Amino acid sequence: MDKVRRILVCVCKERASPQRALFVQSITGHFIDGGDDEVEVNCSLEKNQFVVFRGEKGGGVPLKRPAFCPIKHLSVTEAAAIPLDVQQRGVDVGVAVLLQTANQRVLLTRRAKELRIFPNVWVPPGGHVEPDETLLDAGLRELKEETGLKLEPEEVCPKILGLWESVYPPMLSRGLPQRHHIVVYMLLHSSLSHLQLQSSLSPSPAEVSACVWADGGLVRAVVSAVDGEDREVGVDDLPDTVSVSQVSADGGLTDSSLPLAVFVSRAPASGPDVERVSTGTKFALELWLKSLETPDP
Repeated sequence: MDKVRRILVCVCKERASPQRALFVQSITGHFIDGGDDEVEVNCSLEKNQFVVFRGEKGGGVPLKRPAFCPIKHLSVTEAAAIPLDVQQRGVDVGVAVLLQTANQRVLLTRRAKELRIFPNVWVPPGGHVEPDETLLDAGLRELKEETGLKLEPEEVCPKILGLWESVYPPMLSRGLPQRHHIVVYMLLHSSLSHLQLQSSLSPSPAEVSACVWADGGLVRAVVSAVDGEDREVGVDDLPDTVSVSQVSADGGLTDSSLPLAVFVSRAPASGPDVERVSTGTKFALELWLKSLETPDP
């Protein structure tokens, strides 16, 4: 038997056997009727299959896609125009880690501009799940590879906040889909403050070009800048700049600042993309804010 090279999404309805999801199939749309973009689901990772299913009411997590999800709006003609090797990819699985510090900040990283997918976009540390890994193993590995922060499994209490259906390019106006993922957003708590963790940061310049420890005020402003909408952004009394750590070519860190406007930028509907917080990250950060309001017993 060929060794499994990628973990792919399978979907399951009621008591049917899990079936591998097609590249051109909306995972969110599989579980809902009509045009809704969010549904509560359960998930499991077993035998190198990531299965998304509807369980009993309660105990699930939100699965969401953006209203402008390319797979949702894909016509039959457009679907047929996607190269066959892309169509045969299936739907990949990724994990993104929301690392919460003892003083309630979360780490966001800016993807290197040389990356093929979502370059120069702010996201939590994360990446693909490798064969035979658990979701936690994958999250901790990606955290270490991208930021240099090493946490042991017994040191953290992982919690899945939600699943995000991610497609690249993120809008049909930017071209036909090339990648299709389900991203598992996992919350990990650290007993250290962001200043204590900052001393251990050693980002990989091939993947990360800057880091920021976002506090609740900045996160609320980020979340208010909903992609695809034009309602007012809630910047409150935030300063005009945000302190960040820039990553040099050799991996060194330097203190710098960026305009607040970068973090509350929306995904443009056309033209070149801009430096911004990814749409999926905004979804996860909103769930994080809710978790602060209703902590686990």
